[in-house]
Amino acid sequence: MTKRQWQHTVDTLIVGSGNGAMTTALCSHILGTADILLIEKDEKIGGTSALSGGGIWIPNNRYAKAAGAKDSIEDAKAYLTETIPDTIRRDDMIDCYLENAPKMVDMLHENTRIRYDSLEKYPDYYSNATGARNGHRSLEPTPFKVTELEDELDNILPGTIYMFDRINMSQHDAQIMSCKEKGAKRLALKKLFKHYSDIPWLLKHHRGREVSCGFGGIAQLYIALRERNIPLWRNTAMIELISEDGIVIGAVVEKEGKRMNIRARKAVVLACGGFEHNQQMREKYLPSPTNTQWSAGTLSNTGDGINAGLALGAQTSLMDNAWWCTTMHIPRVPYPFLSIVTKAQPGTIVVNKKGKRFSNESQNYMAFQKELLSLHSEENPCAPCYMIFDDNFKKKYGAYPLMGPKWTIPKDYFEEGLVACGDTVEELATNAGLDVENLKQTVNTFNGYARTGKDLDFKRGDYAYDRYYGDPTNKPNPCLGEILTPPLYSLTLQAGDFGTQGGLTTNCNAQVLDTEGQAITGLYATGNCSAAVLPTYPGPGSTLGPAMTFAYQAAKHIQGQQQQCSNSDQKAEPLATN
Repeated sequence: MTKRQWQHTVDTLIVGSGNGAMTTALCSHILGTADILLIEKDEKIGGTSALSGGGIWIPNNRYAKAAGAKDSIEDAKAYLTETIPDTIRRDDMIDCYLENAPKMVDMLHENTRIRYDSLEKYPDYYSNATGARNGHRSLEPTPFKVTELEDELDNILPGTIYMFDRINMSQHDAQIMSCKEKGAKRLALKKLFKHYSDIPWLLKHHRGREVSCGFGGIAQLYIALRERNIPLWRNTAMIELISEDGIVIGAVVEKEGKRMNIRARKAVVLACGGFEHNQQMREKYLPSPTNTQWSAGTLSNTGDGINAGLALGAQTSLMDNAWWCTTMHIPRVPYPFLSIVTKAQPGTIVVNKKGKRFSNESQNYMAFQKELLSLHSEENPCAPCYMIFDDNFKKKYGAYPLMGPKWTIPKDYFEEGLVACGDTVEELATNAGLDVENLKQTVNTFNGYARTGKDLDFKRGDYAYDRYYGDPTNKPNPCLGEILTPPLYSLTLQAGDFGTQGGLTTNCNAQVLDTEGQAITGLYATGNCSAAVLPTYPGPGSTLGPAMTFAYQAAKHIQGQQQQCSNSDQKAEPLATN
């Protein structure tokens, strides 16, 4: 054994505090590993998982089956084979994922109070592909009351999906209200009443007691950690991995400004996110233009795990890609806003600098931006791009962050180039710096498509996913609406992301591989510091689903178990719901 001085020793050291990290800890503990430590370099836990919608894409899961959904591994595999190119698809990892993802969900359900709801209406992102489903493959955390975490709420990243920045909304509720579906007003009033009638809670807290989405997912995982007395150190950064004779045996960390060596008897698991907030790495690996300010990933994701692996000779893959999504950089708001819903609703278009549409605005955000990046050049600038809509749209659907009349828009929104306005298309184009004649022609053409219900350029509204955020009352096409009523608006969208997807190459046990394809003993990785298993984002939750599944795989391998252990006879009760 090395003569190195160890200040702390555990069986398994886990770097990170998102879904992947916490699932590794929980599954390891369930399987029999008692001495586990998680470390998080930020002062708040949860990572990008907490900021996300919290969904996990799991075909053939128990919740879908309970709802009567019909699915099969064969159909899911056919769908992934068609939607992930041969050049980046790893069939061994996909087969492992499809087999073990439902088992991971079962383990958490049977041994903790963690619960998910099946999203009946959320389609696969490429809904016209072979084997696709129009719902029940994605799960979201069941909303619950977070009372028992009251003393630690300020230690968790706050999440992003709220009504009036106060009332946490589930993905199910957000879809109903954003699309003005039947019952939307009643649902909104119910949530408002529930929130403002909880006076004892509101006297102490800005946001409501009930949580969901990414924050809810992290909260229920963290409650499960606390129930098992699994420690999580905040303000503790991994500096480097410690390796001896080719075996990873620990890590150097900096805890609240002091360095210490932590020995890991069994393994170190890296689950500490991608490199989206490392500008040097972005410029080295990602397509241009690229900027940390456009990323909605948590600010602490600077590639620490990837660089630590590279220092030991680890292999990487998919480093030139990210989880793409157009974003808005809003003055005085810490994280960019993901532009997902508004550009998909009837009455908006997205144009490039030349004032021309270039893609189907209602398709999934990953595919939309991949097309944007493929078309972008100096001669055809598509980044940034510009979302165009009229006053009627803003009043009917809302267009965050423009929620009130024109005179309420902050001055710096105009000064920093986020917003432009005009009473005519010509005036709007001039104020936004767009080609006037092209924009006039684009708007006129699109208005014609809205009247006929058929987008002849990009087939917007032809697919099930397109219509998910459409308005079913808008005829003849739920995704197409005219742009007519002044004032007209433009919102600037950047070529952003919510994390990078390239990272350390791993095998089916989540072991990190070296450049020769051999496993580095003692080192595992999951989540965005490992190379993506579902790189085309085939469905809602295609990042967190694999992060949690390969966390489960790592836990089994570390414990020496290749098959799932039998479930506990004791059935866990769910967390308190409304």
